[in-house]
Amino acid sequence: MFDLRAIRKNPEQFDKNWARRGLSAQSSEILALDEANRGLQTELQELLAARNEKSKEIGKIKSAGGDADAIMAEVSSLKDKIAKLEEQQKIADEAVKTKLSGIPNILAEDVPDGPDEDHNVEIRKYGTPKSLNSIPKDHVDIGEALGMMDFANAAKMSGSRFVILNAGLARMERALAQFFLDTHTSEHGLTEVSPPLLVKSDALYGTNQLPKFADDLFKSSDTDHWLIPTSEVSLTNIVAEEIIDEEDLPRRYTAFTPCFRKEAGSAGKDTRGMIRQHQFYKVEMVSVTTPDKSIEEHERMTGCAENLLKKLELPFRTIVLCAGDTGFGASKTYDLEVWVPSQETYREISSCSNCWDFQARRMNARCRAKGEKDTKFVHTLNGSGLAIGRALVAVMENYYDPADGGVFVPEVLKSYMGGLEKILSC
Repeated sequence: MFDLRAIRKNPEQFDKNWARRGLSAQSSEILALDEANRGLQTELQELLAARNEKSKEIGKIKSAGGDADAIMAEVSSLKDKIAKLEEQQKIADEAVKTKLSGIPNILAEDVPDGPDEDHNVEIRKYGTPKSLNSIPKDHVDIGEALGMMDFANAAKMSGSRFVILNAGLARMERALAQFFLDTHTSEHGLTEVSPPLLVKSDALYGTNQLPKFADDLFKSSDTDHWLIPTSEVSLTNIVAEEIIDEEDLPRRYTAFTPCFRKEAGSAGKDTRGMIRQHQFYKVEMVSVTTPDKSIEEHERMTGCAENLLKKLELPFRTIVLCAGDTGFGASKTYDLEVWVPSQETYREISSCSNCWDFQARRMNARCRAKGEKDTKFVHTLNGSGLAIGRALVAVMENYYDPADGGVFVPEVLKSYMGGLEKILSC
């Protein structure tokens, strides 16, 4: 959502920024809808004022014992006009809201230009992929050979894009989640939260999944409840409709939850394995901060995600997304991509985004400095810390031992795995 006053003041600047995302000019339509809405608001206010004045006259006439029938008829007529105008104004106000809800966030100035992912810019790299003497096995072959990864029975009960993990791999999935949470809470200063997995439409609107991404969400058929696509929704909405003292910011949350997505726009992509599923686990990070601290917070959050990959000793790179690849609600995004040997490339495992006040305006989440009456919208940030399934894939493939088909346990996970050194076939 946007500040209409800012668009009225400098529409060309907004159009220029949206053009970087490949959008046509939007401001003229926004301002036309806004002008129509404000015109109806003015007319409605004038009619309400007239009705109030007429009502006062009726009281005076009746007090004096006079006949107020003519003025009462005028008031009745005004009531009918007001009712019709209120309906028109409601429709006009919704038209403005609908238009603004469908337009992506303003990009930060330092976001690189470019139409798609091929124009993303690498910022830094960590680690070096191992040299292999044979063709690397992918996680599906490794997991099935271990007898710990079952796509066939998952498909039998749930369809495609589901998996059953068991024994060592099920334990490693849990170990990864615990390791991520423990690191976030003990080293990174995040507060662990166990949030709802079902949310109402208003919550999804607040974090900009609705209305644009409704087709990718799972919804209850008889209640206003949706399964969360990410715990960003639950964590960010903790501050919805709140006014927070600035001295209590930043707020930093983390949560481990299942996530649910239809993957409606991913037909044919990553149909094999665990890279893209309808149900997956993720540890999420959310920060709520003051506008002047969000850039600093964005760098900090990205560093938290990077730290997890460093501790796992997995090769990865950090990229900044270009204008055409930056997500709908983000002003700037860093992606962390982990090395996947079987694909001989880096794949996304975390996306850390600064949303500025885009979500806060939709949620009406504000902050106030000590001793001041005025409020301002907070800035919200979110990032994966990390995607559990993709982390498991990366560990399996990077720690695979072709000598016996086992998977070495990363040093930082051994305590979570009961001291186990290697996952071997059942």
